[in-house]
Amino acid sequence: MTTEFEWAVLRFQQAFERSCLQVANISGLVELSFQELILLHVIGMQERPKTAASIARQLNSDAISNIQYSLRKLLSHKLVAKIKEGTGKIYTYDVTKKGRTMVNEYAKIRQMVLTEQTKNIEEIDRKLYEASKLISLLTGLYDEASRISATYSSVTLSKASETE
Repeated sequence: MTTEFEWAVLRFQQAFERSCLQVANISGLVELSFQELILLHVIGMQERPKTAASIARQLNSDAISNIQYSLRKLLSHKLVAKIKEGTGKIYTYDVTKKGRTMVNEYAKIRQMVLTEQTKNIEEIDRKLYEASKLISLLTGLYDEASRISATYSSVTLSKASETE
């Protein structure tokens, strides 16, 4: 059953990415990759600037260098602004007026082509809430499995399976 679930997650992720990129194309964000599009949305959430580290934490990502690369691309498109915080070396990123306009257009198109369709699903809000909670729980379990497996080598695992 775990394998079936994992395949479903992989298929969902691919469909989600295709959908996001298609809506981005229609809304004028054609030059953005999926990663850049997601970063733009995360930065725009909660209407306050965010550091690269807080963005990574929000996305459950340890690929800070990839996030920084995508942030530079968003800066070059003038969709986000880089803001120096105080006298230290901390920078935050915020959505520009152009970026906010583009995100709002994206949201409007997404509402038309996706959210309207979900109204036909009985108790959709409850089901999405429950699915979100389950996926969050499973994310923690997969993260823990990753941490645990990082302490093993292939030799250790081979010896363990031989003793079973």
